[in-house]
Amino acid sequence: QVQLVESGGGLVQAGGSLRLSCAASGRTFSRYYMGWFRQAPGKERDFVAAISWSGVSTSYADSVKGRFTISRDNAKNTVYLQMNSLKPEDTAVFYCAAGYKGVIAATTRDYGYWGQGTQVTVSS
Repeated sequence: QVQLVESGGGLVQAGGSLRLSCAASGRTFSRYYMGWFRQAPGKERDFVAAISWSGVSTSYADSVKGRFTISRDNAKNTVYLQMNSLKPEDTAVFYCAAGYKGVIAATTRDYGYWGQGTQVTVSS
């Protein structure tokens, strides 16, 4: 089992940057692929980015390609989401998730563990 705690959210102007972090408990962090999802008010939780347990494979939603970068440090049990060129439509609660059924995944049903979320607000 793994517990996830996100941090790094906040208020930023359009065009700015934020780096989200997700700290995981447990000794088996490196066995999980990790993902970031986001949920805006009144909308479903959408995939943002994912990374394999080794960090070799990554996947991104089309809406964030070229602007967001996911990475992980297995020695620190932490996964990151670097967000650049932020837009008002990026405003959402961002969730970190961990999964183990495969190498990498982009759907919520493939993740078994979730953090509590961190708010990202981008002003225009």
